[in-house]
Amino acid sequence: MKRPLPAVRLRVPTHEDAVAWHRVFADPEVMEFHGGRPAELSVYEELTARQRRHDAEHGFCLWTLLDDSGEVIGFTGAQPWRPHWGPVGETEIGWRLGRAHWGKGYVTAAARETLRRVREAGVPGVVAVVRPGNERSIAVTRRLGMEPAETYPHPTLDEAVLCFRLRFSHAQ
Repeated sequence: MKRPLPAVRLRVPTHEDAVAWHRVFADPEVMEFHGGRPAELSVYEELTARQRRHDAEHGFCLWTLLDDSGEVIGFTGAQPWRPHWGPVGETEIGWRLGRAHWGKGYVTAAARETLRRVREAGVPGVVAVVRPGNERSIAVTRRLGMEPAETYPHPTLDEAVLCFRLRFSHAQ
């Protein structure tokens, strides 16, 4: 039996959310596929500021993810692909969630809301770039209906990353 997805709220990240993200993502398990160790607060200050600009310019961003009590538990959203390698010119959907909230459906619920919002913003489709072995994220791409596409050599890691795609049909 499939359980219902939890209620989630997405909001444009505030300056204060940088501190919350820093705290929620301070777990090495959370960061296993994102550099392996917690990032400095300044990384999240820059990231939240960039997301506010993305929201103003594109109508979407990596939104702060809140549970039904209003607690910051991570982020989920979309942004233009930034690196000069990989799916250049595409819109990337992504997520990161605090360890205490894994396995409860938060990312799937928030990612589905993200898909609705980016489609409404006129984006024709999204990609997700996932490191091999990140089975939790690969499972989310499947639940979203994304298809495995190509792989890209990562410029600093000794591995190729997986790219999943979802194109929106006119009937959605």
